[in-house]
Amino acid sequence: MRRTTPPRPLDATSLFPELAAHLGTTTRLHPRPGKPDVTASSVGGPMLWPADEPWPVCTEAHERGQGRRPADIRAERELMADAWARDPYEGLTDEEQRRVEELRREHRVPEVSDTDPLPLLALAQLYARDVPDLPPGPDGADLLQVFWCPFDAHRPTGHSMFLHVRWRRSAEVEDILTSPPQPQVVGYEGYVPEPCELHPEQVETYPFAGLLPEELCERIYAWEEELEEEEAADEDGEDDPVSYQFDLSIPPGWRAGGYASWHVTDPYAMGCATCATPMRLLLTVGTSEWGGGYESWTPIEDQGLRPYPHAVPTGVVVGNHGQLNVFGCPTDPDHPARWSVQ
Repeated sequence: MRRTTPPRPLDATSLFPELAAHLGTTTRLHPRPGKPDVTASSVGGPMLWPADEPWPVCTEAHERGQGRRPADIRAERELMADAWARDPYEGLTDEEQRRVEELRREHRVPEVSDTDPLPLLALAQLYARDVPDLPPGPDGADLLQVFWCPFDAHRPTGHSMFLHVRWRRSAEVEDILTSPPQPQVVGYEGYVPEPCELHPEQVETYPFAGLLPEELCERIYAWEEELEEEEAADEDGEDDPVSYQFDLSIPPGWRAGGYASWHVTDPYAMGCATCATPMRLLLTVGTSEWGGGYESWTPIEDQGLRPYPHAVPTGVVVGNHGQLNVFGCPTDPDHPARWSVQ
């Protein structure tokens, strides 16, 4: 089903005409549960991967022999969704609660050492034909594939994530891998995506306020502060005031291209580690499609639905229910990607 973003509550350029010079586009991917195949852009779906090419693995030394089984995580989600659909206020039956506790148990895989190659989880694949804001790949590559390790145990902190980003020319894949290797256990349930079909929609976007010219940024902040003061003085006010960050600039959820949000760390340089070229946004992995202050971005077709589970269709949770921004090098897309959690 098509997803349609509602018009913005206010026209940003009528408030701040200088923003017109910074107008861009981003493609909201709108993942929703489905049964994608290898020929489709998807989240958590099967990858178009050659049978004679090694599946990407994590080789960094870390604990990987204890965690939850992916099948148990998906079974728990299904059980919770069924209970929520039945009655969100009733909760689980005693039998369902026992089943959830059983599914949440961690398992040990004693034969797995901390240095054994660990198969990465397929996160997403995007075909250029489906995603207008996907930056071009190298040498005519038309397919972006993203994988990640299912454990938070990587450098530099020892509690960071690890991604593998791969471009390929889809027409060159003939003999397709049908049964890719899978990790027996994972360290974090939020790394296990549900298979989702995509419903791409190109929308307008503006930069994160902190990256705009200083004088314009200060005027935006002053405008937001004035709206908040007016809302506080209005005894009948029930809705949150419109803000540049939450309503006018960058949409939430999964999207390709456009501007990155820096609402947690504030902006910092994201240069290519190989050639130092400033990188551009490839993909944003967003925990929620709407909610948490982003209600105005709820697609028209989804309005009236409960936030859970509809606003978190992929099951992916980034950090504290935030976003993961994945960047690529515009000079040479084959250079290693970088990422930032917001």
